[in-house]
Amino acid sequence: MAAQANPASAGAPPPKLEVWELSQPHTFVTPRKCINEGSDVARFLVSKAYRDIGLFLMQLNRAMCPRKSTGPDGKDKFTTFQIGSDYEKDPAQSVRRLQAMLEKINSFIDQAPPDQGPRRFGNVSFRKWYGLLEEHHAELLRGILPEQLQAYGTSDSGSQPPAVAELSAYLLGGFGSAQRLDYGTGHELSFFAFLGGLWKLGYFEDGRQNGDIERNIVLGVIEPYLRVVRRLVLTYTLEPAGSHGVWGLDDHSFIPYIFGSAQLTRAIAEDEPMPLEGSLVRATKPSFIVKPEYVEEERKRNMYFSAVGFINDVKKGPFWEHSPILFDVSGIKDGWGKINKGMVKMFNAEVLSKFPVVQHFPFGSLFSWDIDPSAPPPQQSMHMANQPSTQGSMMPPSPMVGGAGMAAPWADGGSTSMPPPPPPGARVAWGPSHPAARPPPPSNAGQVDRGGMPSSKNAPWMRSSDRPSG
Repeated sequence: MAAQANPASAGAPPPKLEVWELSQPHTFVTPRKCINEGSDVARFLVSKAYRDIGLFLMQLNRAMCPRKSTGPDGKDKFTTFQIGSDYEKDPAQSVRRLQAMLEKINSFIDQAPPDQGPRRFGNVSFRKWYGLLEEHHAELLRGILPEQLQAYGTSDSGSQPPAVAELSAYLLGGFGSAQRLDYGTGHELSFFAFLGGLWKLGYFEDGRQNGDIERNIVLGVIEPYLRVVRRLVLTYTLEPAGSHGVWGLDDHSFIPYIFGSAQLTRAIAEDEPMPLEGSLVRATKPSFIVKPEYVEEERKRNMYFSAVGFINDVKKGPFWEHSPILFDVSGIKDGWGKINKGMVKMFNAEVLSKFPVVQHFPFGSLFSWDIDPSAPPPQQSMHMANQPSTQGSMMPPSPMVGGAGMAAPWADGGSTSMPPPPPPGARVAWGPSHPAARPPPPSNAGQVDRGGMPSSKNAPWMRSSDRPSG
């Protein structure tokens, strides 16, 4: 029933996430948990859900890359896509409805003020807020779905509209855990899947005619969603979920680093592949993330700096101390294109390939647990063999050295595993050495050679014409 994206050939546009033909019958399935043990992660990495998440991620990532064209005077003209632009302020009607939904969700915070009593972890009033979301989520979904989608298909749960049965799971999963009072990249992934589900249902068809709907989604929905989440974290002091602590990229988010680095890559023409190195002309340098005054200015326009700005809002002390991985990334000299490439690889390794992160992701018909027939088998490695054995563990798997890990289609070379704890007296080294102007790391900083970032060669997200060659 679904139109699959064909592999891209030379000169052909990269594949996109499928859009279903609503003329065909369909039964929605209440999403269920399928990742119960660490060994189930390997099964996930050959699923249709994994393929579709990757396709949607790469589709939006490429859309955020600056574009170049030739002006009437024969000179190159560059177009960038920034926070606060018309992509956010004057988007397609489908995106406006989602923005209104997010505003309503945000307003629930005012109805559930944080508890003032003593506490050790997250604020228990988050459960009151989440209860409001659960109470109103079906109404919110009916409010955004056009009549055609409300009438489409049937549901195994008998709910009406049928699509709400599946979309609800991803929407509710996108705002943290009321049980654990935490929020992390697994919840961010759930909201991303919610948007991917809407895409499959043709929800965004009203903006596809000009090719800008992907930018509408990133800047008009994902960035406002992140603002709501950041307010939740600050208001209810939510704990990081599935965090690697100081050796993780960020306690709560990953996607803004992908799209934010894409915003600053070298500009491309519409028929060019995503650049693997280089930066936009006069782009802010990666090393400027350690300068709070630059971060405060750039966070108004760029998603990467917006995420770093939030770290500065919640963490004190030297940046290299509380965010050593980001600090080391700031020393990469090959430009934002290289950083973007590395972020995509790292997302595959540290979000999609980690049991503590993906164990709660549910599977239905929009994101299917069925095996993708075009997926090669996952590569066995120390990383994959070292996943936690039961769903009860929320701790990250023990760090391993080396191991090829699961390969995805958009990355190459390096290790998929998290670095081991740093030995005393060593230095972080995710990329090339940072300019000398950077303050020296402390004596107990770690030596972590990230190499070329995690290996990802054999998943179906990118075809031969899009896959990095080096």
